[in-house]
Amino acid sequence: MADYSIISDTSNFMCKMLREKMCPEPIPSTNNIQISSPASQDVDYLVGVYLYDIKEEPDATQSQMIRRGSVQLQRPPRPYGLYYMVFINGSSQMGLKDLDIQKIVGKILQIVNDNSIISPNTLQLWLDIIEPPIHITQAKLTMEEKQRVWQGVNKPYQLSLFFKASPVLVSSEVVVNTPPVTDATFTVSAVDEERSDMLGRHN
Repeated sequence: MADYSIISDTSNFMCKMLREKMCPEPIPSTNNIQISSPASQDVDYLVGVYLYDIKEEPDATQSQMIRRGSVQLQRPPRPYGLYYMVFINGSSQMGLKDLDIQKIVGKILQIVNDNSIISPNTLQLWLDIIEPPIHITQAKLTMEEKQRVWQGVNKPYQLSLFFKASPVLVSSEVVVNTPPVTDATFTVSAVDEERSDMLGRHN
């Protein structure tokens, strides 16, 4: 199962994906796209990928233990939704105009729409089973909810994109040892004995 680092691996994937698809046009350098909060004082990047919330996905929760080998059971993973804001760094000194910002936003939408499915097995190469894919969708937030995200980092609202990545499965380290089966007892019911006698008479 995916390790706890699957959260940071998902963020790194999103940042890497944008760097590969947006540079050198419309973003001149891969260094201009960073995993960052809008509250960061760094002014050297243009596009920021900000993980602002993590919520458990109760509808996707598994209840059954997972068998590991012949004598071990592992607690099922917990599914989460990761909520991202992709924003244009207003503190940048690159001097972007409104049309430049809209062009960048349009390219981000295009990239995410075309690459909306992530395989956890490509994020964590050591996984020995096929994990359910992570889907990136646009988070359905009202304008008020978007403004609250910006208020949370003490910044005025600006045009930005909000995405949800789910389900992101975080494994458990709890493994329970079960006693191996050493013997088995079989019983023959009276009905089975009677049926055997009848078959014998017919033969």
